[in-house]
This record gives sequence, C-alpha cells and structure tokens, in this order.
Amino acid sequence: MIAPPTETPSPEALVAQLAASGRAAQRVLARADHAAKATALRGAAQALREDEPAILAANAEDLAAGQANGLSPAMLDRLKLDSARLSGIADAVDSIADLSDPVGKVIDTVTRPNGLVLSRVRVPIGLIGIIYESRPNVTADAAALCLASGNAVLLRGGSEAVRSNRAIHAALVRGIESAGLPGAAIQLLPTQDRAAVGAMLAAAGLIDMIVPRGGKSLVARVQADARVPVLAHLDGINHTYIHAAADPAMAVEVAVNAKLRRTGICGAMETLLLDAQFPAAQAVVAALLDRGCELRGDARAMALDPRIRPATDEDWDTEYLDSVLSVAVVDGLDPALRHIAAHGSQHTEAIVSQDETVVERFLHEVDAAIVMANASSQFADGGEFGLGAEIGIATGRLHARGPVALEGLTTYKWLVRGTGQVRS
Repeated sequence: MIAPPTETPSPEALVAQLAASGRAAQRVLARADHAAKATALRGAAQALREDEPAILAANAEDLAAGQANGLSPAMLDRLKLDSARLSGIADAVDSIADLSDPVGKVIDTVTRPNGLVLSRVRVPIGLIGIIYESRPNVTADAAALCLASGNAVLLRGGSEAVRSNRAIHAALVRGIESAGLPGAAIQLLPTQDRAAVGAMLAAAGLIDMIVPRGGKSLVARVQADARVPVLAHLDGINHTYIHAAADPAMAVEVAVNAKLRRTGICGAMETLLLDAQFPAAQAVVAALLDRGCELRGDARAMALDPRIRPATDEDWDTEYLDSVLSVAVVDGLDPALRHIAAHGSQHTEAIVSQDETVVERFLHEVDAAIVMANASSQFADGGEFGLGAEIGIATGRLHARGPVALEGLTTYKWLVRGTGQVRS
C-alpha cells in the first residue's frame, strides 16, 4: 500500500515546531555550566575543520550560482569561503569558548533598610532568531555566541549561501552533540520560503529576539513587520574626517584601509571628509583612485583630482559596500560634525588628527555606536574589540549598542533574598 503524501507544514506551523524544539533545548543550555558549553564549542570548531572539504564544496556551488545570478563582486566576496577563511571561522568559535561566561554574573547587589538583599544577575534571553544574507560565517558566529550565552538560536540564512549554511550547520550540530548538548540548540530553517521570515517576525511568545543581518531592505522589513523585539542597524554609512592637523602619511594609510581592506563589510568607510586646511588632500584621494576606488565628490573635492566624479544628493546617504566612495571638503570640525549628524547612520565614525582637543571634541560630540580616533573604521568588529565573534553591530539606544557579543545576548533578573520580611 502506498503511503499518503506527507503534508508540508505551513510556515507558521514550521516556525512554531522549531521554536518549541529550540525552547526545550534552551532550558538544557540554561543549566549547563561554562565548562560544558566551552567543550561543545570546541567540538563545533573541530567539526568545522574536519568538514572543510564538504563545506568548501558547498560554498563553491553557492559561488557558481551567485555568479550566474549576477551577484556583485562585493557580494561574492561576502559569500566566498576558502581554507583560510574557514579556518578563521573555526578559530573564532574556539575563541568564544575561552571567553568569560556572562550567565550568572552578578551585576550589582544592594541591601535595603528592611534587610532585603536585592541582586541583579545576568541570564540568557531565550530563543533568538537570526535572519541574515550572504555571509555564511554568520551561521557559525551566531550559533557559537548564542550557545555560549545560554541561548538557543533559529537561523534563517539567505538563498545565496543556502548550501554553505547547511554544511556549516551540520558540522556545528555534530560538534555540540558530541559534547552532550542538544543539537536543537542550533537550528537552521529548512526552507527559503520568504513567508517563513514573516512567520518568524510574528512569533511573539515563541522567539524572544530577532537579529537581522543584511541589506537595508531586509533590516527595514524586519523592523517594520516584527512583533518580536529587534536588535538591528540599518546602514553602515561611516565617515572618516581628515582634520587639518592630521599626519599626512597616517591619513593616507587609514583612509585606504578604511575603504578598501574589505569594501563589503558594515565597518567600511563610505564617505571621506577632508578638511579644507589639510595640506595633503590630493595625496589621500590619489591613493584611493590609484587603487581602483571610484570617488564621487562635491565641487571642491572634484578640484583635487580630475578623476573624481560629481556626487549626487543620494550619494551622501548611500552604503555602497563596494569600491565607491563619497568625498566632501569641509571647513573645519563643526561642518564635519554637521555633515555626520545629517548623513551618518550612528554606526562608526572616525577622525584622523594630531590635535588632542579636536579629537576629544569629536569623540564626545559624535552620536554613533562606535567613535574612533586615528584608526581605521574596519576595526568596527567584535573580534577586534576582544569580544570574540559578534552577532552584529547595534546602532539603537536600548539594551545593547555597538558590537553585540556574549553580554549583549543576556538580560538580567532580580534575585530578592529575605529573612521573613512582610510588607506593611
């Protein structure tokens, strides 16, 4: 007798089913101590290394499909894995195992006049949904950070990296199960149906927080449609301001690195602000142009080099994620601050200057999650901040800001200890 076909669950039913499994696994994680979680993470890192042939083969298929579908070079770079990059992903998972466990950390304790002892203690958030595009490393980074902070995770990667994500996820699950923790702590949504994203966003009471990582349209949709709390940033429209007192050699090196080290990451510089009194402005723009970066500038910037094209109003508000850069000439610190306030996305802003007074004003007056002095904006990364891999960079004002790692994936609860007190 032929068995009847299995009915495919609706996106809502699928998400509910996965959320139930994840929440059950999270209760196990919440009881696991640091040593157990660290062992699981090291097992996951080792599994990534052992599965390198399968993961790179899957990634090669994704890259071929991406090229056939016309993905930009910057998007293909985000998608690409090689032996060195995969080794870096595994190393990042290992490094998270070595971090201090925030769960159970006592934030503060106070004794009230009536003798009650009140403590705030860090606890996991619960089940976290991660919706992301292109970068397969997010699968490992997000899974490892969530596990280390006692959270279960439901991952929904982009179609561009679907094969890579599945191969990485399989390795991670094998690694953590080998250490005795439940594989359902790390789940990957098994469908690319866009309706499943909507189901995740509507899963209030099932998913405790959503973290979107991707382009502006994805993040905007998540923020507009979510019925679940969202930790997100929209754009990385990051500026580097070269002040009049900047060291010329440092200005060139920082500007070139901030833009061109990797153009497709959210910490890349998208607008260069040159002080009108900076004497080596031509050298900075020439260094960028000579390395193949397209520059779009205002009238004074265009006068620095004939290769600079005119900028449109839209350029000042564009996250290129490519070898394209907006350039403006400003008359000092205050106009630079006004430009950043008008066009920045509160992600990462940087100044290059040897004038400490100017530097301190910039650091204190710029409203952004990360503000830097005399350093490349490409350092806007949780690993570079000593946090291990990051789950994203939050530009909002509540809960967490800047690179979000272990502590940002916890909340707290109040513990109240008494000796029989009653309230009158």
